[in-house]
Amino acid sequence: MDKKNALRAGAVATGTTLMMLLLSSPALAAVRDDGDDPGPGLSVAETLGLFVAAPIGLFVIIAGLVMVLDKSRKQV
Repeated sequence: MDKKNALRAGAVATGTTLMMLLLSSPALAAVRDDGDDPGPGLSVAETLGLFVAAPIGLFVIIAGLVMVLDKSRKQV
């Protein structure tokens, strides 16, 4: 791809992204709906455990199982 086409593709992608950001409406999460009953918030430790430690732990477990149960290696 030559430089002119790359520049054109970048301009189109940037323009499309900016238009989508400008035309999107806010979520209006501050307005409470009828029947809305949120639970208590998470602490910092709970948030880090749920969104950082748990995915890393699951990845390590799954990768370990794949390596241990791999049958494609030659048995000597």
